[in-house]
Amino acid sequence: MILPTMKTAGRLSLALALLSFAAAVPAAADPARFASIRRDEAFLREGPSYAHKVLWIYRRKNFPVMIIGSFDAWRRVKDVDGTVGWMHHTQLSDARTVVFIGFTKSLLREDAKPSSSIVAYAAPGVVAKLKACKPAVCEVETSGAEGWVSKKNIWGVELGEVF
Repeated sequence: MILPTMKTAGRLSLALALLSFAAAVPAAADPARFASIRRDEAFLREGPSYAHKVLWIYRRKNFPVMIIGSFDAWRRVKDVDGTVGWMHHTQLSDARTVVFIGFTKSLLREDAKPSSSIVAYAAPGVVAKLKACKPAVCEVETSGAEGWVSKKNIWGVELGEVF
């Protein structure tokens, strides 16, 4: 039987320690991104499996969520209120939507300019389809009304996002 020397045993221990540390650290995570709820009913769970308890039932198709992590076919999401949990990827859509936030109605303007005419008002909680974004405003469509709104009045888009 061959016994390792102290030097070899030390190297072996160091290699095993580094290997176990590398396995414990997750790979670089995907950056957070927005998605929306695909169905009229979606379940937010406390963990990434159907065996985990349902924390919340969303009954609002197209409601925006932020994907902050993933595990297998599950996505860790956060909603506008900061509630965090797991949803199966089949309950989510890549369609971009936003929800109006705040305590008063938000103005939808005809153009991206702050001086353009008002075409509609949107109450807090209204969900809208996201069409385009400039540095400070986004073009949205909801209930037949289309217009530009300040990013500070919506949730579902990053402040610096432009497309």
